[in-house]
Formats: sequence, C-alpha cells, structure tokens
Amino acid sequence: MSESVQVEGGPITIDVWSDIACPWCYIGKRKLESGIAAYRAGAGDHPLDIEVEYHSFELAPDTPVDFDGTEIDFLAKHKGLAPEQTMAMLDRVTGIAREVGLHYDYDALQHTNTVKAHQLIHYAKAHGVQLEAKERLLKAYFEEGRHVGRDDDLADLAAEIGLDRDDVLRSLGANEYLPAVKADQAQAVEYGIQGVPFFVFDAKYGVSGAQDAAVFSQLLGQLADERSAVAP
Repeated sequence: MSESVQVEGGPITIDVWSDIACPWCYIGKRKLESGIAAYRAGAGDHPLDIEVEYHSFELAPDTPVDFDGTEIDFLAKHKGLAPEQTMAMLDRVTGIAREVGLHYDYDALQHTNTVKAHQLIHYAKAHGVQLEAKERLLKAYFEEGRHVGRDDDLADLAAEIGLDRDDVLRSLGANEYLPAVKADQAQAVEYGIQGVPFFVFDAKYGVSGAQDAAVFSQLLGQLADERSAVAP
C-alpha cells in the first residue's frame, strides 16, 4: 500500500453512531471498511489519511442485562411482529451479513443491554484500541453467542485485545465512561439521528444505513477532491 500523506486540515474523519446489538451496524462496518479500501486503492500514491471513531447509540436502552428469551422473542415484542415475520427478517439480515463475510448465529445470540459494552468501547478508545474493541464485541455478540452485557464477560473480551482485565472491571463497576456514552447519545439527538448505523464524514456529510461500499468510497473521493480544490 502506498504511504499516505498529511495535508492541511488533517485526516478525513468518519464518526459512526452504532449499537453492538444492531445487525446492520456490523454489516455497515464491513461495507465502510471495503469502501475505505476501495478509496485507497484508487487514490494513487497519496491517499488522504482517514480516522474512524465509533459513538454510542442504544437501540433498546430498557432491555434487561439478562433477557429471558430468544432474539425472536425480543424482536416480536419490541417491534410487535409475529414470530414468523421476525424469523423471516432475521433470515434476510443473516443472508446479507453472509455476503460481507459475517456469520450471524441467532440461535446462540444472547440479547442484553448494551450500555456497559458502550462504556468498554470508550475505555478502549482511551487506551488506543477502540476499533479492536468494537470489532471484538460485534463478533462476540453476533457470531459467537457470548454475553456482552455483564462486567465479567466484557472484561474477558477486553483482555483478549490486550486490555488490563482488572482495570476494565474497575472502570465498568464505577461507570467511569457512562458520561461519555451519554454525551454521544446527546450528540446523536442534536444531529437528528434516529437510527443506526449513521456515518458523519468530516463533520459535514451524513450517511444513514449500511450503504454499499461504493457509496463510501465515492464520498471519500469527493472529500479528497474538495480538499484539493481549497489547498493553496
């Protein structure tokens, strides 16, 4: 890969609002990554640097940590759908996830409250591994059937990406990063975000939903062109 160069104004920033329990958010993450790769492949010798940051959004903040039931039970109640409709919806999203290399396992999935997972992502950001934490949590939830709502389980996952398990437990127990989670949610309200994933490019362009990779690569190219047009 060609070495990237810094230009006046710094890297292109991509701020992503998403939830761990959102299947489209994991799909959107993969499509964003493919879009970034496509932009870099087509940018010649000097692609702009890109910084991705994830922000907290809770789709169902009233969900208990230990939900008694399956994902079908939760969605049928939460969305008011018949079980047959819910199963069809999950089959559809599972097929789309497979197209981007993800293997959702709804039989094993443990539905839970995600506020502590969001706190862990902020903790990981403070320790320089936010992207790794986001990926680990999504994979644990959708593909591995692991619990992502309890402090001990989250600390185990954090240790797998090199974080200090005991310090993670301390942080989660103290709700150290809950204010940061709430600040993300307040920013989402200010932006008018009502669903996720939602992507904000360079604090000026918003993209809603798990769009095709081409949408992301084209927007990155447009932003690069805009930077070039105003460069001295």
